[in-house]
Amino acid sequence: MSTPVMTAENLHRHYPVGGGLLRKKGLVRAVDGISFALAAGRTLAIVGESGSGKSTLARLACLLEVPDDGTLLIDGEPAIGRPPAEARRLRLAVQMVFQNPYGSLNPRQTVGRILEEPLIINGERDRRAREAAARAMMAKVGLRPDHYGRYPHMFSGGQRQRIAIARALMTRPRIVVADEPVSALDVSIRAQVLNLMMDLQEEFRLAYLFISHDLSVVRHIADEVLVMYLGRVAEQGPKAAIFSAPLHPYTRMLLAATPSVEPSRRTAPVAITGELPSPLNPPAGCAFHSRCPYATDLCKRVAPEPRPILEQLVACHYAEELA
Repeated sequence: MSTPVMTAENLHRHYPVGGGLLRKKGLVRAVDGISFALAAGRTLAIVGESGSGKSTLARLACLLEVPDDGTLLIDGEPAIGRPPAEARRLRLAVQMVFQNPYGSLNPRQTVGRILEEPLIINGERDRRAREAAARAMMAKVGLRPDHYGRYPHMFSGGQRQRIAIARALMTRPRIVVADEPVSALDVSIRAQVLNLMMDLQEEFRLAYLFISHDLSVVRHIADEVLVMYLGRVAEQGPKAAIFSAPLHPYTRMLLAATPSVEPSRRTAPVAITGELPSPLNPPAGCAFHSRCPYATDLCKRVAPEPRPILEQLVACHYAEELA
């Protein structure tokens, strides 16, 4: 098997919060021991409710933040603690597509300037070469030549996200981190953007780290799925196994909450109560036990570690019984 383009081993990212007069300082464990391997041409979807740590993991993968502990490898090379020149080279291999196409583009720059800017920052001084590269990338994402001189406010949300995708690909990265890239778009446009991303993935052999809370989108684009809950892995495995035979009660809850017009894809309701606990004060033992219909005293005392069951890694004491 070829070397993964990105490997994360036991990543941790914690944030101290609060403190001061008469207030106790707390610690948010946003990412608390996440591991994965991402191969070229494959998509790993990170799913979970808001507050589960998905976006923090995305920032770690993009090298926008440094983990408190753990290892991150890009093409087999350690990406943390490198000299500036080497860190810059590795950072070029990873680019990001943000959630909001209305806020991620500079309204004062034309499309051409937006696409050329990554090349300018990375030392491309030939103006004609930059323009040719920008126009070529515009064609690949379905934008017309006359869009080159227009401003972002002249485009729809779907077109703006195409511009954002083109900008991410200007430096020819090997990995694209997409943080909820279609959640701000109309439903009628989402499939078009997802299909564009899949076409570009095939053409450039891109690896996608795809952050989403929408499992219907994940079903369409992912190869593997990692389900997060309060910064930790709940379940991880191939898409087919996660969707056809989920082993963690939290995964079952997410699937049951996903509407589907196809009867064969509907999941039996799962009796889940309550809301996501505060990351500042997570429950002892299994963090999900306060909402889980199968929880026992063991779940309240001991946090389960992810372990292989069938095709998945599952952090649940009773996953074998659920299987």
